[in-house]
Amino acid sequence: MPRFLEMYASWQEDNYLDHDLPLGRYQHYKGGEYDIIGVARHSETDERVVVYRPLYGEGALWVRPLDMFLETVVVAGEVIPRFRLISDR
Repeated sequence: MPRFLEMYASWQEDNYLDHDLPLGRYQHYKGGEYDIIGVARHSETDERVVVYRPLYGEGALWVRPLDMFLETVVVAGEVIPRFRLISDR
């Protein structure tokens, strides 16, 4: 992980941002795995967004609204989380 991301993750662990999303590795319900870097705020709306990096492909940083990240989805009639924690930091 690049140094600035390590510093951000360390800072975030020490600073409360009114969420309780554990940092770590998550699996999307479709199978992909992601490293959750932290939760940030949108500069215009103050909306919380999850900052993450796919553990496949180019490895670019992405964001997704925290509310969407925490949603459940229905798969084959079963309600499951969109993302599930598989390894925390």
